[in-house]
Amino acid sequence: MPPLPVIDPEAIRNLRALNPGDRDEFLREIVGIFLEDMPRRLTELDSSLAAGDAPKFSRAAHSIKGSSGNLGAMALREVAGKLEQRSQKEGLGDVAGLLNELKIQFELATAELKKVLGT
Repeated sequence: MPPLPVIDPEAIRNLRALNPGDRDEFLREIVGIFLEDMPRRLTELDSSLAAGDAPKFSRAAHSIKGSSGNLGAMALREVAGKLEQRSQKEGLGDVAGLLNELKIQFELATAELKKVLGT
């Protein structure tokens, strides 16, 4: 199975098609919200892991999975989904490696989104 794209070009095309002719203003707004919200979600994951709060951890991972999927950040979405499932089924004992991978994928997605927007 080939690796998932950092950002799916089809998702970006679909977002642009929602508001054609706006010179990417809608896309910039959606990406801005994502980039503003993600650090809070990552902090939520870190704090819920430290507190041993698996339900809160699962909710934060679920939120990341949804928002990254909306933007086509497929590799990030995949890791968030794995974190969500693992925390629900097995607790928080073995999520540190995946959490680090999530943070790496977020950095990659951020860089790619900035390229897409030309910033």
